[in-house]
Formats: sequence, C-alpha cells, structure tokens
Amino acid sequence: MSGLAAGWASGAQGRTARSPGIAVTIDDFDLTDTPLMSGEERDAAIRAALARHRVKAAGFVAGKYVGDSLDPAVLARWSDGGHILGNHSFSHRYFGGEDPAGFMADVLKCEPLLSGYAGFRRLFRFPYLAEGKTAAGRDTMRALLKRHGYRNAPVTIDTSDWYVDNRLKARLLADPRQSMEPYRRFYLGHVWERATFYDGLAQSLFGHSIDHTILLHHRLTTGLFLDDMLAMFEERGWRLVDADKALASPLLAREPDGLPAGQSLVWALAKADGRYEGRLRYPGEDGAYEAPRMDALGL
Repeated sequence: MSGLAAGWASGAQGRTARSPGIAVTIDDFDLTDTPLMSGEERDAAIRAALARHRVKAAGFVAGKYVGDSLDPAVLARWSDGGHILGNHSFSHRYFGGEDPAGFMADVLKCEPLLSGYAGFRRLFRFPYLAEGKTAAGRDTMRALLKRHGYRNAPVTIDTSDWYVDNRLKARLLADPRQSMEPYRRFYLGHVWERATFYDGLAQSLFGHSIDHTILLHHRLTTGLFLDDMLAMFEERGWRLVDADKALASPLLAREPDGLPAGQSLVWALAKADGRYEGRLRYPGEDGAYEAPRMDALGL
C-alpha cells in the first residue's frame, strides 16, 4: 500500500448506512502486456488491491480475449477469490439497435467460456454502455436477455479511465522514466469528480445516495491506482460494497425509456426525468472532455 493509501485508510469513521457505497466492476479483460506491467502482473495488482480492502468485484469478460491475451487461469483466480464473472459479449461490438438476434448470439457465444467457473453469473454488461439507438432494438434486446436468463449489469458511475490510460501508456513509451505521480493525481481527481457528479444525480432522483457500480477497465491505470482509489473513497466517507450486492439492488433493475439507451443508469434516469437537461452531456463520458485538462497539465 502506498503511503497515501495508508493515510487514507484511517478514515473509516463517519460512514453510515446512508453514506454512498461503491462497488468495483472491471470490463474487457484484455491482458495484453503494457509498459511497467505484464498483463498477469496487472491482474495480480488489481486482485491484491481488492483483497487489501476486503471487497469483492465483478469482472465482465469479452470472450475474444480468452485464450488470446487472457489465460483462463486468470478467470479461475478471480472466481476462486470470491469475485463474480459476467458476460461482456464475445466480440465486444457496439449495439446500436440493429440485429438484436445476432447480437444475442454473440452474447451466448461468450457464455461457455465463463460458465464453468463458480463465480459466473448471468449478468450482461453492454460494450460501450450502448443499449440501442431505437426503441425497437432496445426493447427486443432487453427481452432476449431476459429470455436467456440474463440481467443487465448497469454502471452508475462512468469514467474515462481508458483515456487516461491511453495517455499514460503513450507517455511511458516515449519516456519510460516518466513519474507516475502526476498521472495518479489526475486519475484520482477524475474518478472523484465523476463519482460525486453521479452520486449527486442519484441523490436528486432517489432522495438519498445509493450503492454505486463504477466502471473501470482492466488496464494499467487500474493496476497502478486501484489501491489508492479505494482508499480515497473510504477516507471520504464512502462504503466499499461487494459487487454482487450492489448489482442485486432493485434500483439497478430500472429500465429507462430514453434514447439512445445506455450510458450510466443514473444518467439515463435523469435524462428520462426531464428536469436535469442542464446537468447532462452526451455522451456522459468521453476522452474529449479530459483532453484539454490533460494537455494543460502536460500529461
């Protein structure tokens, strides 16, 4: 644990049942090696951070990586560690609403790669949080998932961690001696800003904070900074929640009627409500929002 994480870890007092909760969900599982860490080293660091904070995560696996960059032994370690494994489709395609049956077939193609693990759950995470641009496509896809025993696994706190990661890796390729500290500060500030934004929406919609699901990706930034991120939330009064508990909340089973469907669930509920137009942007998260700030900081 870093010195900062050790300092933050003392902030447990002050959390209550009404304090916001946060559950870790990690998408894709592309274990391609990166600067500083191999895919296996990155995975070990992620699982170590989760163990250190005594919290269980959910991993949403894109089947195309299994047997390629992703050794199935990694999935066994996640399952044996008490984490849950969900379906992120085989091909990781964007679902715009066209050909729901074909998209469902791609979801089912992934299932045999996961179903042998005790941690497997029929939870589905849409790639890119894209749930359809047409009402017909959205509704047909929802019906198909239910027919095959799947529940949607929504995100309530979205981030652009993937973009910060892309910038960090590009810098490390250009300068392997680059200090991690400015990237760590930016990453933690970005995650905190987005978490408080989405929790503010949740408080406005429901009258209280909720147990959130945060979207992270199996990337270098998660391997490097997850420990500090979890410590930050604890220090600032948030509860760490196991992902299976958060994903079982009836609040997360809501299905907004808006189009395009998807994004953060609280974003989509706020959009459908109609009172929050001045607070919402589309898409909810994108690298274009973070680029000017990272440019200004020389990151």
